[in-house]
Amino acid sequence: MSKPNVYITRSIPEQTIAELRKTCDVEVNPHDRALTREELMNAVKGRDAVITLLTDNVDAEILDAAGPQCKIIANYAVGFNNFNLDAATKRGVIMTNTPGVLDKATATHAWALLLATAKRISESERYVREGKWKGWSPMTFIGQDVDGKTLGIAGLGRIGTMFARKAAAFDMKVIYTNEQRNFDFEKDHGATFVDKETLLKESDFLSIHLPLTPETKYYIGAKELSQMKPSAILINAARGPLVNEKELVEALRNKVIWGAGLDVFEDEPKLAEGLDQLDNVVIVPHIASATLDTRLAMGKIVTDNVLAVLNGKAPITCINPEVLKK
Repeated sequence: MSKPNVYITRSIPEQTIAELRKTCDVEVNPHDRALTREELMNAVKGRDAVITLLTDNVDAEILDAAGPQCKIIANYAVGFNNFNLDAATKRGVIMTNTPGVLDKATATHAWALLLATAKRISESERYVREGKWKGWSPMTFIGQDVDGKTLGIAGLGRIGTMFARKAAAFDMKVIYTNEQRNFDFEKDHGATFVDKETLLKESDFLSIHLPLTPETKYYIGAKELSQMKPSAILINAARGPLVNEKELVEALRNKVIWGAGLDVFEDEPKLAEGLDQLDNVVIVPHIASATLDTRLAMGKIVTDNVLAVLNGKAPITCINPEVLKK
C-alpha cells in the first residue's frame, strides 16, 4: 500500500518534516521563496495533504487543482486569511491552523518593537555602524520613556492579553478595545475598556492585535493617525493590512505621530514607497513568531492535524468544522 502524499510549500523545521516522513511521502518546495500561483497549482496536484503558509492563497482554483483526493490543507500559521473556507468546505477539504503556540513569542516581539522604537535602537545602531559616532553627547538620540505611560491595545485576544500582561513590568496604565469586554482581565490587571476614539487619543503607545477581516482592514489610517498624540508610537505585529501603509508613511514623514514599529506589511515583501527611508520607524521582516521553540510547536500541531486526517480522524484545530459533519 502506497504512503499518503504530502506537499509542503516552504521549508519548515527538519524535525517536523522527519516526523511526517515516517508515514508519508513528503515533498518540500526547493526554492527559498514563496511559490508563484502557477507553481502552487502544479505542486498541489494529486496530493493527499498540503501544508501551506500565509503567502499561499488557497482558493477554489487551487483546491480544484489539488484534486478530490486532497483531504486537508494545513496552514503553518495561526492566521488563515489566505484560505477560502467556503470553497474548501464545499469540496470536503479540512482546513487547519496553529493557534496558541505563537502567543508568547509574538507578544514578546511586539514589546521588542515598542522598546526599540521608543529608544531609537535601530536608528542609533546604524549611526554607530556607519562610523558617525564621535563620542558621548547628552542630547544624542533622545528617545521616549516607557515607564508609567499609557499603553493602548487594539484587540485583547490571546496575543493581546499576553502582551498586556507584560505592561506591569513598566508600571503602565493599560487601556484597550475589543469585541467584548474582558471583566476578569480588567479586575486582575487594572486595565480599562475604552472606545476606539479614546484609545487613539489617550495612548502613548498603541499596539494592534486584531485579526484581519473586511471590517478591520485599515483599522489605522490617516484619520485615526491624526487623532493620536504627536508623541505616540504605533506597533503592528499582527497583520499588515490593518494599517494603511501609504498613509502611515505620510504621518511619520510629517511628524503626525512620533514613530512606529512594524513586523508586518500591507503587500509583503514590498514596502510602501518611502517607508524604508524613514528613521522614525523600526521595520523587520515578519519575524514575530520566529523562535525555534515556537516553530517546532507549530510543526507539531501541523503534523498532528495532517496525520489525524489522513488516518480518518478529526484534526485538533479545524477552522471549517462544518466539513466534519459531511
